[in-house]
Amino acid sequence: MEDSLLLENNTRYGAEEIQVLEGLEAVRRRPGMYIGSTSARGLHHLVYEVVDNSIDEAMAGFCNKIDVIVHHDNSVTVVDNGRGIPVENHPKMGIPAVEVVLTMLHAGGKFGGGGYKVSGGLHGVGVSVVNALSEWLEVEVRREGFVWRQRFERGVPVTKLQKTGKAKNTGTRVTFKPDHEIFEELEFNQETLLQRLRELSYLTKGVKITLVDERTDQQFVYQHSGGIKDFVVHLNKNKNVLHKPIYFEEIKDDIMVEVALQYNDGFVENMFSYVNNIHTVDGGTHETGFKTALTRVINDYGKKYNILKNGIASLLGEDIREGLTIIISVKVPEPQFEGQTKTKLGNSEVRGVVDTVVSEKLSTYFEENPAVARKILEKSINAARAREAARKARELTRRKNALESSTLPGKLADCSERDPALSELFIVEGDSAGGSAKQGRDRRYQAILPLRGKILNVEKSRMDKILANEEIRALITALGTGIGEDFNIDKARYHKVIIMTDADVDGAHIRTLLLTFFYRYMRQLIENGYVYIAQPPLYRVRKGKNDYYVFSDHELEQLLNRIGREKISIQRYKGLGEMNPEQLWETTMNFDSRTILQVKLEDAIEANHIFSMLMGDKVEPRREFIQENARAVRNLDV
Repeated sequence: MEDSLLLENNTRYGAEEIQVLEGLEAVRRRPGMYIGSTSARGLHHLVYEVVDNSIDEAMAGFCNKIDVIVHHDNSVTVVDNGRGIPVENHPKMGIPAVEVVLTMLHAGGKFGGGGYKVSGGLHGVGVSVVNALSEWLEVEVRREGFVWRQRFERGVPVTKLQKTGKAKNTGTRVTFKPDHEIFEELEFNQETLLQRLRELSYLTKGVKITLVDERTDQQFVYQHSGGIKDFVVHLNKNKNVLHKPIYFEEIKDDIMVEVALQYNDGFVENMFSYVNNIHTVDGGTHETGFKTALTRVINDYGKKYNILKNGIASLLGEDIREGLTIIISVKVPEPQFEGQTKTKLGNSEVRGVVDTVVSEKLSTYFEENPAVARKILEKSINAARAREAARKARELTRRKNALESSTLPGKLADCSERDPALSELFIVEGDSAGGSAKQGRDRRYQAILPLRGKILNVEKSRMDKILANEEIRALITALGTGIGEDFNIDKARYHKVIIMTDADVDGAHIRTLLLTFFYRYMRQLIENGYVYIAQPPLYRVRKGKNDYYVFSDHELEQLLNRIGREKISIQRYKGLGEMNPEQLWETTMNFDSRTILQVKLEDAIEANHIFSMLMGDKVEPRREFIQENARAVRNLDV
């Protein structure tokens, strides 16, 4: 990585580079404005903000080691071997620059010309916001041959910056304890932290990132010399790939473009894009530039070598991206994000830069690797033919009017309510359970769609085959959203889609098939919080005239200890069809007494990895996953 891109003044990083824009008063009053929320997501964001400062040092070429330590009391330490935050007095403020950085909003080397040219984080508010929202924070800086320390409580310095000894090396160590007055929960989730640190290790080539969790006495180390090329290999780990990863990077007009891509023999496109290490889940101009260039280059190559024929004049972008796994990482000096959550890049100049770089690099690669180019063209041509077949199949699933009941599938028992926000769709396994559910439901608000057998595994199927499947067609029509290019979340007929399957192996398989379908082709249903999983009871315990329903073996033991073990009968439900309508209503469907689990998408990359593994072609990764997670299974019917 060229330092000239990231740092205008290669070695100068002193107090005069720290610019001050405003104070911290508002942060504690309105924390959600700065970190998104005071829930678990906001709590973890504190760690990311401190780590982002260390990553900025790494991107600038001054740091290659970052340690994150979670202590027993859920305080966190982040240590790096960068240059250390400047300690000399700030020229305007008259206090040490490190104190300015930690107590004043928008103070940092990310503003103005002399510090970082490219950085992630919350537009530079990061570490001061962490300080403001922490019960206490201690900073230790190794710089100028000495160790410097300072302590803060709720954003206010309680000691001056003190020189406490000599240091041979440089770096920054920040330890903080999130404030119980601010956060709803204070316990850090190990897996959540690992996901972000793993991602950063791919995006910051060569940097060694370690997580030490003192609570569990575990240590995890991530280091990827191949950067995003290794990332693509990880994402395609459970796929049959068509070629080695294609990787290139280039700096153009002060924008660094880094791309890694690889095709597999599957049918799903997986694109993950980043701007200054921030995951742009809603894409933006960098994704548009890439797609435009890829479509043009592959069409040009096909025409040049007369590969496009038999009625296919040109390929569409969706044909070309079938089975493509792609990481786009750009570093932009002044990124403009649409919306506060930084999920879509808006800089128009980035589109042209990415388009140019991808066009040049891919064209050269294809000329030098004709065998790979032909494989990609052949796959794209097959996708184009399947798309035409899918277009015809899709016509069958389109509804002229979302509320026109005559177009709904015959097996659907619809509800009378027409407001989607009040309507629920239960997807039920089998006609037997479907019959009980139809009789037991609240007809005003609850619709029932019984499925016959297992739906198609969409992980292994093209769109034309998916749309030819009767059960999937009924599901698409009932939901009203359309699918693929026609998908429209605003046309969803139900804002609760509840998967209700038996608590056995087949039920779990059907549930996974449905979740795979929603994740791959209707992801917005999950992102909008519309998808739920019903929790039917595992046992009915009868004592005298009283019935008790319990949902796990552990609950059963607790109940038996409470009511006694004499003169009782225990029924273990093998399936929903064993319950009569009243029992199914009371235990699983009644608004007041049921338990339903909302399906959340915390990490799209890990979700993609898991669905590929569970539903893909390769057996060995699936076996390893089952062996590793077997002990975490709640209900297993063998």
